[in-house]
Amino acid sequence: MQRASGENYSRVKQITLRNKLNTICTSGNCPNIGECWNAGTATFMILGDTCTRACKFCATKTGRPLPPDPDEPSRLAASVGALGLKHCVITSVDRDDLADGGAAAWAETVRTVRGANPGITVETLIPDFDGRPGLIKMVIESGPDIVSHNLETVRRLTPFIRTKARYDRSLDVLRIIAGNRVVTKSGIMVGLGETVEEVYKTIDDIRDTGCKVITIGQYLKPAAGFMEPEEYIEPAMFKVYREYALKIGFDMAECSPLVRSSFHAERHVG
Repeated sequence: MQRASGENYSRVKQITLRNKLNTICTSGNCPNIGECWNAGTATFMILGDTCTRACKFCATKTGRPLPPDPDEPSRLAASVGALGLKHCVITSVDRDDLADGGAAAWAETVRTVRGANPGITVETLIPDFDGRPGLIKMVIESGPDIVSHNLETVRRLTPFIRTKARYDRSLDVLRIIAGNRVVTKSGIMVGLGETVEEVYKTIDDIRDTGCKVITIGQYLKPAAGFMEPEEYIEPAMFKVYREYALKIGFDMAECSPLVRSSFHAERHVG
């Protein structure tokens, strides 16, 4: 894990602060922030810094969000240009307070980033939009190269770990994405109390949606007051999971303790 310091780290930090942008790197207390920011990459978080859900694994604050900022897409596009990014990852808080869950803002952001930065590739890490196909397709039709939605954990643990989200609903989201012929990606955490058999079943379930890219990482407590890991999974087991995922049909599998859904995301473009 690289220290959160250095020239490029400072540059990313200054540009995001100057343009009043949020990143999941800071909001989620990601352990890879030093490595990614020193490589000049960041995962931008749109639609504010306040989530309407309160998942137990996530350090993003929960509450009543402010209205969407209409200038945010242009500021994000300018930041992407200033950073000289070739690949941009965008995620968001959940916005259950909005009639469309923020889908229109998502689509406008992708179009604006693409329009201002010719040749860039874009990954969108989307919420579930309550499983509404029209809203999911709105994001897809804006033109991202990869659409990702994380299952996060196994079926049994989903009600305890994720707020409002449903295991089968997330699988449906992945089916909608894959059915629209765009590179589809999902990720889970381990160390939450799941069994090895449950992890294999979850990998199978994700594969059966048509998803082709999977990430598996160790759950780590993001801050004081959050749930403790039930177990620290040995690195060798991550290798076993990776080999299994590739064997059953995934094109790419990023599996190691510090892997997060956007880690080395530029590798996942088809």
